[in-house]
Amino acid sequence: MADISDIRKGLTIEYEGGIYTILDFQHVKQAMTHGFMWVKMKNLETGAVLERNFKPGAKIDIVKVDEKPGQFLYHDGDSYTFMELDNYEQITLPEKKIEEEIRFLKEGMEVSILFAEEKIIGIKLPNFVVLEVKNTDPGIRGDTAQGGTKPAELETGTVIQVPLFVQIGDKVRVDTRTGEYIERVKEK
Repeated sequence: MADISDIRKGLTIEYEGGIYTILDFQHVKQAMTHGFMWVKMKNLETGAVLERNFKPGAKIDIVKVDEKPGQFLYHDGDSYTFMELDNYEQITLPEKKIEEEIRFLKEGMEVSILFAEEKIIGIKLPNFVVLEVKNTDPGIRGDTAQGGTKPAELETGTVIQVPLFVQIGDKVRVDTRTGEYIERVKEK
């Protein structure tokens, strides 16, 4: 058992019989009271997102999460198939279980497969991925890195904001944790 003050983003806990990952939290102070901890968490079985308030000193059960190396193989309908790299076993996960991660997922990508209490609870992407820009407005002569941004659709279908100089066909490095553009990658 841990105290609610030990909570942080990405922590996996057991709550009311389900396994949840913490998406966001905030300590809320109120006049004349001790305040409370507001927590937004996602059920890793159903994909449901809950918001709960916890009193100071509340106890939580932290779940130990194990990671195994894996590789994304293919997408079929609303399911995604991965392979464990140590034993070549294939694992299929429903889209709702990994809906945030699929924004940056492409075939052949190496990921970490997450297990809690011998059950598969999801995947973890590398912190940074390189993806190709498939669609964006054309740049105009004089656009510089200090200029503004524009939307760009990546090869996975997700849209992020990129600098004005980025063109269709460019490869960009993206932070998978925040969804932000990091840099344009030069091909060698």
